[in-house]
Amino acid sequence: MSQTLIKQSIAASFIASRQKTLQLAEPLSEADMQIQAEDFASPGKWHLAHSTWFYEEFILRALGFESTFAEPYRYLFNSYYEAVGQRQPQKRRGLISRPSLQEILDYRQEIDSALLAAIESGLDEQLLNLLALGIQHEQQHQELFLMDILFNLSHNPLNPAYVSHELPSNLQLLNGHQVNSDEALNHPNYCSPAGQSDMQNFSGGLVHIGHHAADSEFCFDNERPAHQVYLAPFGLAKHLVTNADWIAFIEDSGYHNPLLWLADGWKMAKQEQWEMPLYWQTSDLLINNGSDGKSYMAYQLEGLQPLNLAAPVCHISFFEADAYARWAGKRLPTEAEWEFAAASQSCQEGGLGEAGEVLMPQPTNTPTTNKQSLQQIYGQVWQWTASPYVAYPGFKISSGAVGEYNGKFMNGQYVLRGSSFATPLNHARISYRNFFYPHQRWQFSGLRLAA
Repeated sequence: MSQTLIKQSIAASFIASRQKTLQLAEPLSEADMQIQAEDFASPGKWHLAHSTWFYEEFILRALGFESTFAEPYRYLFNSYYEAVGQRQPQKRRGLISRPSLQEILDYRQEIDSALLAAIESGLDEQLLNLLALGIQHEQQHQELFLMDILFNLSHNPLNPAYVSHELPSNLQLLNGHQVNSDEALNHPNYCSPAGQSDMQNFSGGLVHIGHHAADSEFCFDNERPAHQVYLAPFGLAKHLVTNADWIAFIEDSGYHNPLLWLADGWKMAKQEQWEMPLYWQTSDLLINNGSDGKSYMAYQLEGLQPLNLAAPVCHISFFEADAYARWAGKRLPTEAEWEFAAASQSCQEGGLGEAGEVLMPQPTNTPTTNKQSLQQIYGQVWQWTASPYVAYPGFKISSGAVGEYNGKFMNGQYVLRGSSFATPLNHARISYRNFFYPHQRWQFSGLRLAA
């Protein structure tokens, strides 16, 4: 490929990523973009600015370029890079009412123009690698943007919708729960609420895990180096645990049985009064036969909606996932088991598309045509594993401030695998290691059982 075509390809990827972020912000008012409900959920406006600052800080500064507001923005929109300097505390990002949203958009345009000019002039290998990292970084923030706006808007008692979609016409009551009946009745797990779905068996053995140096696709540093792991024979459920499965766990007093929970999980569940996944609500109702029941609802990106029993359960912590697995007589897979099993499959489903595609507002049941394989590997919900987030053997952080990207967080967190409906399509890959603290629930997280 000629240098001109390479430059055009790089520029196109950069532009597409930048446009997608702006598209995600389009449904929101400036007030929506300002709010911050908790320390961990950043305002939408901050995401627009931080993803822009990243390019200025790590690429354009090396070329001698500084924006009009370089130093103030360096303080306001640095996330956690200690080597860069002081920064606005995370819990106070919602107080950054100025600069205005329009000024942030102008900042994005200024940095975009400068970076496109730098691409045209030619970047060395090191800066090209940082540009690839910047694009992937922005894709991460696109998912974080949706996670945060859902959490921030969920604190409004009016249950406002981020996006509006017509509800299906076939909603009705089924076994006391308001569901999409066609999806629920056709779902293979619906009649097995304990999560006893078909398992696919794997022989295990000595297997390779991690991103291989010879692979041409991008990877983060925490996916390297590739290494060997011994796996005993194991099985993975072909489907993700569903909302219907989870209701059975709830109604069997799963949240009130300490024998199912890790000690820290039980403490957190009691402290936070967990009774169901984040964003779920219930109301009593009278069923046609005169008996009492419950209507389960869930707050989602399109507002408060009847719970789809066939969809994968979402917004659960590691502690909840682990407790559910014990209740179902199974366990969570290790990340090595997940990667080895997923590598044997050939499907990549769902996900947040590129510019111009319609956003899927929630996980749905989307089985593939091959009923003998693992389903819903990608594009539904991130899947908790039993593996702590630690370095692979031989791991080395990158040099400079960008070395703080992943390595410094390898303590006290757990790995999730796959991708969610909000993950950009070309962002998911077999070796990707997502990670969160075990108590966190605002991410698009679910689970797959192992045995």
